[in-house]
Order: sequence, then structure tokens, then C-alpha cells
Amino acid sequence: MAGSGGKSDDRRKSVGAKPDKVHLIDLRRANNTEIMLTKVKMPLPDMVNAALAMDESVLDVDQVENLIKFCPTKEEMEQLKNYGGDKEQLGKCEQFFLELMKVPRMESKLRVFSFKIQFIAQISDFRKSLGTVNSACEEVRNSFKLKEIMKRVLYLGNTLNQGTARGSAIGFKLDSLLKLSDTRASNSKMTLMHYLCKVLAAKSPGLLDFHSDLVSLEAASKIQLKSLAEEMQAIIKGLEKVRQELDASANDGPVSEVFHKTLTGFIGFAEAEVASLTSFYSVVGRNADSLVVYFGEDPAKCPFEQVTATLLNFMRMFRKAHEENCKQLELERKKAQKAQKEADTEKAKVLNPTKRAKR
Repeated sequence: MAGSGGKSDDRRKSVGAKPDKVHLIDLRRANNTEIMLTKVKMPLPDMVNAALAMDESVLDVDQVENLIKFCPTKEEMEQLKNYGGDKEQLGKCEQFFLELMKVPRMESKLRVFSFKIQFIAQISDFRKSLGTVNSACEEVRNSFKLKEIMKRVLYLGNTLNQGTARGSAIGFKLDSLLKLSDTRASNSKMTLMHYLCKVLAAKSPGLLDFHSDLVSLEAASKIQLKSLAEEMQAIIKGLEKVRQELDASANDGPVSEVFHKTLTGFIGFAEAEVASLTSFYSVVGRNADSLVVYFGEDPAKCPFEQVTATLLNFMRMFRKAHEENCKQLELERKKAQKAQKEADTEKAKVLNPTKRAKR
């Protein structure tokens, strides 16, 4: 009845027909680890070998991330090292930890494996984002139609401010574009944006579809340069950790031989890709700043994101105003047709009084 001996060394023993398993790890932690292992579905040595070979056909990124999450802590490793009993009697979680402990810095190797799995997709997505920002910068700066519309806006502003100190401006703040929709003629629904669209439709209709020059603008407006900078740093730091593990694993002996060989092949490719990406990132950063300067703004006060957001809003407001103008013209045309028809009817009645009398 006395069970005091079963509590020695803070160990827990499961009750069952088979010989008791010895559990050293916290019960909840052990249970979660065992649940994770049931999803991997392979013998522990095979799983470790697949991780060391960085075999993506055997382990996917989710499985590798789970393995990282359940790597033994320093305290857990100490517990296992200090255990003097029969290791065959240890629980499944403890057996898993012991298997990982056979390889120096196994957690670091798993993190390198995870980086390798995600590397191609990560740099591909990052390059795509950089390309979107770069394309938007080029499209805006090379758009003749947008430039011509800006000239019309400046002319319109100077005309309205004629006779005042602002009547001979040589430029305007970019956010002034959005004020065109706020300024209305007295006793009228027409805004300056409507008027601008009306003038362009009459005199320069070819400029009305300037939005077709700016196909990358909307996508670029969703990208934060700060996020790109953080991602660039994450890629560079990730590659640095790969280099560090490559150097360290050279001294691990046979256990890391396959890992070191596989990693050597990967790092040559990865370094070339990151060097190319870093160069492209620098070019895009300069082009983003140049776009801000192109509009006469200070990159420190008016960031790239503000420029793209302003241009996108202006483009949407412009298109909306033009559509409303077209609808108004159509309404006026139908109204004129109706009035003409009514006038023609009245005229016919006057010219044919006998026909009216017969009715």
C-alpha cells in the first residue's frame, strides 16, 4: 500500500500489464509531444535521418516546425542525462528527446532545414513584391497621360486663384489632388473633379483612360516598404544562421556528414540568390524614393506608401467623376429627346387641327 518509493526522483510510472514506463518529462508536455509524433508516422531514427538529410519528400515544413517546437529544452536534456536507469523503460517522449540528443545542435539543424524548405517560395514572393513596387514607380513616372492631367490640374488651380498670390504656382502638393472632389461650384453638385473630367472629355478625351498606364499601382499601394525591409533582414539573418551551422557541423563527426554535404550544396545557391535579391532591393528602394521626389515631395515626410495611396485615390475619384458625368449627359440627352418629342407632338396638333377635331 505504501507507494513512497514510486515518487523518488520525481518520476511518474504508468500502471499497466506491461513493465512500467518511466516518465521524466512534464505530463502535459509529454502528451503533446506524443500527439505530434503520431502525425509523423515513422520510426524515430528514420525521422532524424530524414531531417539530417533535409529530405523534403519525407518531412514537410509543418512537420519540421512541429519538431522544432518539441525539441528538448536544456533542463529536459539535463534530466535525461542524469537518469541512471534503463533507458529502454523511458516513455515515448523521453525516447524521442534522446534520439534528438544524439545529434549536436539538432534544433539549430531543424531551423536550417525549415529555412531551406521555405527559401525558394520566400525569395520568389519577395522578388514579386519588389517587382510590383518597381513597376509601379516606372509606370507612374513614364505615364504621359498622368503628366498631362497634372498640368491641367495646375492650370485649373492657377485659373481659380487668378489675381491672388497663389495664382501663378509652378506646382502643387500631391494631396491637393484629393481636394478636387471636395471643392464644389456654388449651388451645384459639380465638383472640380467633375469639371476637370468634363474639360478633358471635350478637349483631350485620350487622357481619360490614364489609369490603364498604372496597372501595378493598386497592388503596390498594399505593400509597406517597412515590411519589405524587415523581410530582407530576415532572409539575410536566416542565411547567416545557415552559414554558422554549416561551419559548426563540419566538426560534428559522422552523425552530421550527410547534413553538412547537403547544406554545402544549398548554401552556394542560396548565397547567389540573396546577393541578387539584395541588389534588386537596393534598386527598388532608390526608385521608390525617386518617385516621391518626382512629385516634389520629401521622402522623409511623404513616404512611398502615401504617394501610392494618394494616386490610387485620385485615380478612383477621377473615374467615378467621369462616370457620373457620362450618366448626367445621358440623362440630359434623354430629357432633351423627351422634350423634343413632346414639342413635335404639340406642333403636329397645331398643324393638323381637323385631325384633332375628328377625335
